[in-house]
Amino acid sequence: MGMNRLKTASNTLIRWGLAAAIAVAAPAAFVVPAIPAQAAQSGDLDRAVAALRAISTMRADFVQTDRTGQSISGVLTLKRPGKIRFEYEKSVPMLIVGDGHALTVIDYEVNQVQRWPIKNSPLGALLDPGRNVSRFGKLIPTGNPDVLSIEVHDAKHPEYGTITLIFVKKAGAPGGMELVSWVALDSQNKRTTIRLTNQRYGMDVSDRTFTFRDPRKTGRR
Repeated sequence: MGMNRLKTASNTLIRWGLAAAIAVAAPAAFVVPAIPAQAAQSGDLDRAVAALRAISTMRADFVQTDRTGQSISGVLTLKRPGKIRFEYEKSVPMLIVGDGHALTVIDYEVNQVQRWPIKNSPLGALLDPGRNVSRFGKLIPTGNPDVLSIEVHDAKHPEYGTITLIFVKKAGAPGGMELVSWVALDSQNKRTTIRLTNQRYGMDVSDRTFTFRDPRKTGRR
């Protein structure tokens, strides 16, 4: 990755905040005009919620693409409830961690740390145990019974942004549905793509995984 590309990725993450760093557009190929019946919507939404709740731990490779088409990759580690880690490729001196309470962006290039309450981010739908996905979510039709697209948006808190979660039916995944991508759209309608591959489940993950080296001081927090 060239220096200009690195600086663009870094500045984008800081300027847009965490919401943009974890956003993705729902794949256009999945969308069809038909609107499913209410009963089917409710059942599919329940399936997606059950799949999320069935994940205890997960590790996956990810590719993050911003609205300009620039992409960076890394490894995501998830541990419920509320813990997540985005570890970027070595050329990107940045880390994002969620400790169950807050999401933190650490930029080692400029020794900067920024934190957001999990509930204030679109990722709250994925990480916040108190967020009722079925209450704030709606099914986006895909035309494929094996693919679910769930848009989560709290109309009373538009500042939290919107996240669209894409699941694909897979027998070996928790709850029988595998999370393959998501969209987090911030309150300024800025977004970035996260796509997951090589998902693995149920491994032991230490809570230390969700700590970080604070560039402003020695030691870890």
